Amino acid sequence: MLIQIKNLSKIYHLGGVDVHALDRVDLEIKQNEYLAVMGPSGSGKSTLMNIIGCLDVLSEGSYVLNGKNVSGLDGDQLAEIRNKEIGFIFQTFNLLPRANALHNVELPLIYNGTGRLERKEKAEEALRKVGLADRAGHRPNELSGGQRQRVAIARALINNPSIVLADEPTGNLDSKTGAEIMRLLDDLHRSGNTIILVTHEEEIARHSERIIRLLDGQIISDEQIN
Repeated sequence: MLIQIKNLSKIYHLGGVDVHALDRVDLEIKQNEYLAVMGPSGSGKSTLMNIIGCLDVLSEGSYVLNGKNVSGLDGDQLAEIRNKEIGFIFQTFNLLPRANALHNVELPLIYNGTGRLERKEKAEEALRKVGLADRAGHRPNELSGGQRQRVAIARALINNPSIVLADEPTGNLDSKTGAEIMRLLDDLHRSGNTIILVTHEEEIARHSERIIRLLDGQIISDEQIN
C-alpha cells in the first residue's frame, strides 16, 4: 500500500475554539491509483492534500507513505520527503517568473544536489515528455496557460515521485486547454504514475478511477468509478 492514513485529525485552535478541519479520517491509496478528492469549500480537502503532500502536519492519528511513518517528522525531514516522493501541480502553476522553462523544471534537482549536466539532461527529457522541448528557453510570460501548466507537470515528474498531487490543475485554464492537460494526466497514469487530484468539477473527477468526497472534515463517500 502506497499511502495508509489512520484516524487522522487536524485541529486548529482559533480564538479559544477547536476547529476540526479533518476528523478521524481513514484512507488507503494503492500504487498507480488515480484518485479524485472532492468536497465543498471548508470540507477539508485542501487540508488532506497538504498533509498527504507533507506541507502540513497532522494533529492526531498516523500517516505512512511508501512504508515510512511520516507522522511527527520535523520540517527538514518533511522537506526531504516532499522532494523525493511527491510531485506538485498547482492551479496557479507556481513558476519562477524570471527563470526559463528549463530552469523551472530543474529546481527540484537543484535542491537535492544533482549535478548541472545531469539536471539539464533530465529537465530536457521531462520537457520532451510534455511536448515542450522547443520552449525550454522561454520564460513563463512567453508561454500560454496550458504551456505553463505543462512546465509545472514536467517539474512535478523530474524526481520520479511516488505520488503526483494535482490541486485544481485546470482551474485557471479554458475548457479546451483544460481537456489537453487532463489527457496528459491520464497518459501519466497509464504510464505508471500514482495521481491524486483535487477538483470541484465532476467532469474532471471522472478522469480518475476512484472519487472520495469530504464534508465537514470526514469522508462521506468512497466510490470506484472505472
